[in-house]
Amino acid sequence: MDSHDLGSILNPKILADANRIAARFRSAPPFPNLVIDDFFHRDFVNRLYVEFPSFEQGNRMGDNGQLGGKSTMEKIRGLGPAFRALDAAIQTPQFLKLLSRITGIEGLLYDPWYLGGGTHENHSGMSLDPHVDFNYHPSERWHRRLNLLVYLNPTWEPHWGGCFELFRDPHASARPDLSIAPTFNRGVLFETSERSWHGFNAIQLPTEHAGKTRRSIALYFYTRERPQAEIVDRHTTLYVKRQLPERIVEGHTLAGADVAEIRDLIWQRDAHIMSLYAENTSLRKAQDAGLGGNLLYLAKRAFVRFRR
Repeated sequence: MDSHDLGSILNPKILADANRIAARFRSAPPFPNLVIDDFFHRDFVNRLYVEFPSFEQGNRMGDNGQLGGKSTMEKIRGLGPAFRALDAAIQTPQFLKLLSRITGIEGLLYDPWYLGGGTHENHSGMSLDPHVDFNYHPSERWHRRLNLLVYLNPTWEPHWGGCFELFRDPHASARPDLSIAPTFNRGVLFETSERSWHGFNAIQLPTEHAGKTRRSIALYFYTRERPQAEIVDRHTTLYVKRQLPERIVEGHTLAGADVAEIRDLIWQRDAHIMSLYAENTSLRKAQDAGLGGNLLYLAKRAFVRFRR
């Protein structure tokens, strides 16, 4: 696939303006990012929209093992001709070199398994806490370097929530540094690192649009190497629970909505703590099982008795 073929999938302006948008990407706060409207060619994005899977087709299982309000599909090649064309395009040297030209990151790799990526769909009420992504590919020794998100929501108002948010430090402030409405054919490209805090605020659809969902395509890219100063130990996705809203200050009179929001934030934090305890218990059970567990038990027992 050459640049002409890419022009039938991407907006040709991206190819023509790569140097200019590269400067925007690298200087953008709070970390390198780029918002590109009309990301895909108009005809192509309409085909993707038609082929987007139904909510029921995807994986709807949450981290707690229960069916939830989010659905994902990693096997996008089976969704239709447009998704197969997208898959073919993003793994070409031409596309990967275009990303490198924009971001300055050389040696980018496409993920053929779309682990964590693919199509994403969220119902009203869903949100995504600020987080930094897992830093290595789950099955390869690849460093995660870029996320590319493209939204497929023909009608969307910013006050409906679901806005993609970038944070300088979510520990310090509840206010995002950048809020991006997930409007149709809007692409967001950003560098993934230990400071690339991102998420989206709660979707709150009005009654007349209650049947809508927030839809996107998520594409992740990796490299075999990374600057030494950026390398840390392998970790999973790291979440930060949201802070109290800025209006909750001394002298503020709590309304019913304030109380409901505070209770929800406390519940989310408690649920997160319980999840961490459950994970710790599971790891300990795995550690204690089998021959390795018995040997570890005997070694600990001998150590304690030796100290005595």
